Amino acid sequence: MSTQQLNALKEEIAGVIRAYHVKGWSPATSTNYSFKDDTGTIWVSKSGVDKAYFSANDFMKVTTEGEGCDEYVDIKPSAETLIHCTLYKLFPEVKVILHSHGAFPVVLSSIVNDEILFEGYEILKGFEGISTHETALNIPVFDNSQDMKTFCNLLEKNKEKLTAHSFVMRKHGTYAWGKDLFSAKRHIETLDYLCQCKWMIRSKP
Repeated sequence: MSTQQLNALKEEIAGVIRAYHVKGWSPATSTNYSFKDDTGTIWVSKSGVDKAYFSANDFMKVTTEGEGCDEYVDIKPSAETLIHCTLYKLFPEVKVILHSHGAFPVVLSSIVNDEILFEGYEILKGFEGISTHETALNIPVFDNSQDMKTFCNLLEKNKEKLTAHSFVMRKHGTYAWGKDLFSAKRHIETLDYLCQCKWMIRSKP
């Protein structure tokens, strides 16, 4: 990947981040995003950046342990960087990870147990590997934690549940990933839409 290609990818993902802020998915300075370049280097969003103004310069290099490296060694990455690093370790084919604080997954996660079931929806085909609406899909819900190492250990123990390239952190938000930006966007947008549908049905009088 040339410097020009790397910068173009940063610009493309930064544009998505700004668009998600407009959708209300990144209130205050919340959420975090990352990608892995073709050398295997992980780039993650810096901490405390207003996503309304997120730019290509707001990505930083991190080690596989989630620490800033090279010219970014003294810059603070997102507090949840270790989650990104763990997902890249669990799924080596993954290139982009998106994290959203969309309201519908957050409120829905507050009333379910350890998974959200979706079945019969046409948009289920937005998840890689699903080719028909005539299916049922469980999205895992994990309790939120400020201890990133403990949470990442939980992900590792539940890898077999992460078949839909996404999960929900209870009362926190969603993580979704893919082999490229297009796939990651499709997964997080599909999940948010499904959560909105399920919440609206549940809320009917």
